[in-house]
Amino acid sequence: MTISTLHASDLWTISRADVGSPEAEALLREYYVDVANRYYRLHFDRECTPEEIETGLADSPSGDLAEPTGLFLLGRYGGEPQSCAGLRVLDDRTVELTRVFVRHAVRGTGGGGRLLAAVDDAARSLGAERIVLDTRLDLVEARALYTRHGYREIPAYNSGPYAQVWYGKDVTAPAATAG
Repeated sequence: MTISTLHASDLWTISRADVGSPEAEALLREYYVDVANRYYRLHFDRECTPEEIETGLADSPSGDLAEPTGLFLLGRYGGEPQSCAGLRVLDDRTVELTRVFVRHAVRGTGGGGRLLAAVDDAARSLGAERIVLDTRLDLVEARALYTRHGYREIPAYNSGPYAQVWYGKDVTAPAATAG
């Protein structure tokens, strides 16, 4: 008799998606509201106004997360869109990870790890040897996720207005298995 245990992480599927699709745009908006509100609460003791959200979204377009300049991944949990990540091509060997988001209701179900494994595969499919990213110090959950999945702090590679810490990870082809 075989007993199979279903884990929450088994309910995740990650695939490439059109960054301009309604599902992608909804997740990107939710991501932006989440990180902007955290920033505003920390620095201004208030949440963003709707106008600030719209201005921020307009100032941070995601259209380059599509071929040939990048790609966008959408994660589904139980068939419903719940996470996303984007890769932006920086040069022949390097891609930048951006717009990483898992909805709060499904955090802790393994979706972040599944998403980052798919990011590694997607980076390799773009010919990248290295993934870099920047983030803020207050995004402690994201920073912990990155370090759990092999990212290490690196020197600054950009001077973004919200970049406070930079991470990098080498991605090599997965080891071949004997058949």
